[in-house]
Amino acid sequence: MVRRLLFILLALAAARVFAAEVQVAAAANFTTPMQKIAAEFERESGHKVLLSFGATGKFYAQIRNGAPFQILLAADEATPAKLEQEGAAVAGSRFTYAVGKLVLWSARSGMVDPRGEVLKRGGFDHLAIANPRLAPYGMAALESMKAMGVYESLEGKLVQAENIAQAYQFVASENALLGFVALSQVMEGGVLKGGSAWIVPASLHAPIHQDAVLLTTGQGNPAAVALLRYLQGAKARSIIQAYGYDI
Repeated sequence: MVRRLLFILLALAAARVFAAEVQVAAAANFTTPMQKIAAEFERESGHKVLLSFGATGKFYAQIRNGAPFQILLAADEATPAKLEQEGAAVAGSRFTYAVGKLVLWSARSGMVDPRGEVLKRGGFDHLAIANPRLAPYGMAALESMKAMGVYESLEGKLVQAENIAQAYQFVASENALLGFVALSQVMEGGVLKGGSAWIVPASLHAPIHQDAVLLTTGQGNPAAVALLRYLQGAKARSIIQAYGYDI
């Protein structure tokens, strides 16, 4: 019994020695699922995850200016690829962890119809979108409005947020009656959390492939390598899908 207890204590001590921490820059649309994934990962691995959420474009600038992030979970595929090409990310470490879905959402029930005709019908003063220059979901919103032929009529009503999280807040607070947000922000377990929504057909905008990449600052960090591996596992994938993403 004493030997067994000693073995357990030594094992726990060894786990603490090998535990590490990893700094992750994650796209704002992935906030809630990543918080859940990180919690599960920490519990199972003993590693510590430090999360920062924001616009992919801003993270790119911060990384190039020496920010100590070790993993980037982008809202697009172009930014991780660019970091690879520029030598700021580890070649061959990039993969798509989620395929995002754009949704037109209002905090009010019945405001958004099942086909998004409200964009043509009107009856609202403000429409929130994330900054298209920094946020891939904002670019997808812009592309969708142009494909629908409504951009010119809506341009004067657009309220531009810094990132998709802020766009969601504009709509949730009804400072904007409706807006384009990520489906993951308004869905959990396959159920709309409130209000009314229209999932924008993928044919109206470029695919939102969200790629992860190991940054060169994360080379040799066991927590960084383990987290990227964990993101590709069954438990993480089930969480990702529960928030409306495709794999």
